[in-house]
Amino acid sequence: MSTINAQQDVFSSLGLTRSQEESGPVNDASELGLDTFLKLMVTQLNNQDPFKPMDNSAFLGQVAQFGSVTGLDKLNKQIEDLSGSLTSGQALQAGSLVGHDVLVPVDTGALEAGSTLRGRVELPQSSSALTMRVYDPLGQLVREQPLGGANAGTFQFSWDGIDDRGNHMPPGRYRVEVNAEQGGEPIGMQTELFANVESVSLSVADGLTLNLAGLGPVAFNNVKQIF
Repeated sequence: MSTINAQQDVFSSLGLTRSQEESGPVNDASELGLDTFLKLMVTQLNNQDPFKPMDNSAFLGQVAQFGSVTGLDKLNKQIEDLSGSLTSGQALQAGSLVGHDVLVPVDTGALEAGSTLRGRVELPQSSSALTMRVYDPLGQLVREQPLGGANAGTFQFSWDGIDDRGNHMPPGRYRVEVNAEQGGEPIGMQTELFANVESVSLSVADGLTLNLAGLGPVAFNNVKQIF
């Protein structure tokens, strides 16, 4: 009985209370919870060397340290749950993109039969002349088209799939290059091309990925705009 009273005194000194109606262990037997930890500490106090008693500050320090570790474990679990919820929500949002067009920062696009290849560039300053060049999968120039001048900002362009000889090019992947003349020098611009979303995929390693028609997988974070 004295041992039980001693344990209750220790709990009371720490500002902790225990319900008299408890009928079993509070913590999982496979885990070291706060209740089990305090029992071990009480046992340590009861069996300590009377000539070398345990320092109270060290005891309280261990209790505080254990509480901090327990709090961090709970915080990590909450963060994992939140991350899973965000990922699921992102996957549902991306699933609704199937069939839509997105704008991605790439220089290669897929030309489909009877369609055009569309894109845009962001001009940091006005340009007196812009030129678009289109290259086939073998790297050969098939179309060079002057686009005229433009002010600073967003400039959209398109290619109708016809080469310099007036022939319709077959469907496939084509690289698009846009140069803007600034200060008398041609400056290559970062192209952003439109592509259609065929499907989406989600993995631990790569995260959320959009599978674009004719282009393959592109990270969802790289999408600039959705149409």
